[in-house]
Amino acid sequence: MPVLVSSCLLGVSCRYDGNHSLADEIVSKVGQMHLIPICPEQLGGLPTPRPPSNILNGDGEDVLQGRAWVRNDRGEDVTEEFLRGAHQALALARLMGAQKAFLKGKSPSCGLRTPYCETDAGDGIGVTAALLLRNGIEIVEVNAE
Repeated sequence: MPVLVSSCLLGVSCRYDGNHSLADEIVSKVGQMHLIPICPEQLGGLPTPRPPSNILNGDGEDVLQGRAWVRNDRGEDVTEEFLRGAHQALALARLMGAQKAFLKGKSPSCGLRTPYCETDAGDGIGVTAALLLRNGIEIVEVNAE
C-alpha cells in the first residue's frame, strides 16, 4: 500500500532548521508498506535550512482559498512555495495511488493542528494537510520532535 510520509519523520534533515524529526513508529513500517517520502516545503522550492514560517489571517484551508498567506520570520511572502509544494505532494499521491499520509504534526505545511497560524482557536490545519484532506487522502498526524 503506497503511503505519503513527511521525509523528516524518516530521519531526513529537511526541517526548516536543518534537522529531522525521526519517528521510530514510522521507520518500523518501512517493510510493511510502500512509503513515499515528501517534504512539501522543499518540493515548493524552499531551501534547507530556511526561516520558520507562519500562516497569517487564517490556516491552510484559508491559504487554499486565497484568504490567507504564508510569511517567514524575515517578512518574505512564501505562499507560492507552500502552495506549489502542496500541489506537488498531491500529484505524487495521485501518481502513486496513495490514499493515506503520515504527516509531521505542528507544521504549517503538514500539521492537522499547527500553532503557526492565526485562527480564533489558536491552531489550524497546514497548507499541504488541507489540500490532501480536500482530495480524500486520510492523514495520520505524527507528533515527533
